[in-house]
Amino acid sequence: MKVSLSKEKILKKVREALSEPVPLPFAKSEGTGSVFPAPAGDLEILFAEEFTKLLGKFAFCVNEAEMQRQLGQLVKEKKWNHLYCPDPALRQTIRFDELGGSDQATLGQCDVAVTSCKALVARTGAIVMTADQPGGRTTSVYAPIHICIAYIDQLVYDTRDALKLLKETYHNSLPSFITFAAGPSRTADIEKTLVVGVHGPREVYLFLIDERSKK
Repeated sequence: MKVSLSKEKILKKVREALSEPVPLPFAKSEGTGSVFPAPAGDLEILFAEEFTKLLGKFAFCVNEAEMQRQLGQLVKEKKWNHLYCPDPALRQTIRFDELGGSDQATLGQCDVAVTSCKALVARTGAIVMTADQPGGRTTSVYAPIHICIAYIDQLVYDTRDALKLLKETYHNSLPSFITFAAGPSRTADIEKTLVVGVHGPREVYLFLIDERSKK
């Protein structure tokens, strides 16, 4: 009998609580707005700062011609002989053949892989990529060195802005894989010593282009 009365008291309190909901103590905690203040400066500067903090290597290019020149110099300096780029449109943009790229190069044999991206997150310095890009989910992960070619209009401030952009792009058909790659692969699992390049590329380069070519 005592159990029944206790149960009834609990249910009564639950009903009362539901009929008179208590306001949230933190009005901004329901996820409708960003908890981070808006950036004071340009997104490209913020991204470059955060990306380099994560051991990424950043290059700003006024246009595609400058990107082609800088990329060509980098390939020559590093003596990369096997470039891999599965994206036909990106091959034309970077002048793949002039860089010494070959259709015979495979992901498993390449020195470096070149990809595009879906967005750049300035606050975290992350590169957003998806499974529906040419090369799928493997290109930016398995290559020892990853080069990403991006444009300034792909910059967003925060992760939530990138997710909103992806939702607007894909609607209800999101790709099976979305990754936020923040610099080279890093781990400190072994004796708390930081090791780079264990679970992914040991170097990540990003070429950020200000102007898109008119086609």
